[in-house]
Amino acid sequence: MRLYHVPGTRSTRVVWLLEEIGAPYELTIMRREERQTPEHRQRHPLGRVPVLEDEDGFVFESAALCLHLADLHPEAQLIPPLGTHERALVYQWTVFAMTELEPAIIEARRGDDPARAQAGAEHFQAAAQAVEQALEGHGYLVGDRFSVADLVCGAVLIFGKSAGLTDNLPDITGYLARLEARPARTRATKIGA
Repeated sequence: MRLYHVPGTRSTRVVWLLEEIGAPYELTIMRREERQTPEHRQRHPLGRVPVLEDEDGFVFESAALCLHLADLHPEAQLIPPLGTHERALVYQWTVFAMTELEPAIIEARRGDDPARAQAGAEHFQAAAQAVEQALEGHGYLVGDRFSVADLVCGAVLIFGKSAGLTDNLPDITGYLARLEARPARTRATKIGA
């Protein structure tokens, strides 16, 4: 399998997952401007990364790729069995990260519109309280075991941390320290940097 990757983008979370799994993969590191080439737009209609290529074709979207790869590698134990409550919680937190946390962070980082930035920061704080509550007394989001939900949600929260949005969130601060200390994350952030 081959991953098309631009360092410092959402594709880094897929590299992190691949490093957690330990399965062999090929990496094509692209420059940002290469994403809009006709060749890459055949892989992703909007010319974005990440894109995973396997023998069946192309798949894109970072959260979808992380869930898919966790399914393909059950030996890594990054996703609970189908049909379980824990599996539903992994879906919940993965989708929550992409629909509630990440858009709010993007808005909060808007330097061109202070009102929208403030609204984004407020929405982030409200959404982050749900994560704080889930982490209270727990090391991870689902079943006290690192999962794909932690990887996706953690990657998004690390993005928020870089904007100073998590400074007042003690459970998230400790959580991110645990995630950032994972050897696979360290390797992923150095690839192509």
